[in-house]
Amino acid sequence: MKKPLTMPDEPQPRNITRADLVMTEGFGLEVDGRMKTVFPTLQAAQKRARDLKAEFPMLQVKVYDAVEKKLLELSPTE
Repeated sequence: MKKPLTMPDEPQPRNITRADLVMTEGFGLEVDGRMKTVFPTLQAAQKRARDLKAEFPMLQVKVYDAVEKKLLELSPTE
């Protein structure tokens, strides 16, 4: 017998980053020219970028520094 579907009292808040807002702090992960995720530290952003690049080598992955307003490319050794 199937259990009845129950609806939660309050919907869970969604963590959405809008693409039309400019980052002012932190580090963003740019995949194939599109901003995907924001990280608080450079090390966290670089780790995720390396993991993505290892899993999907065809992707173009860069880290965006919001304070310096620069795109940082991963070195081939990373």
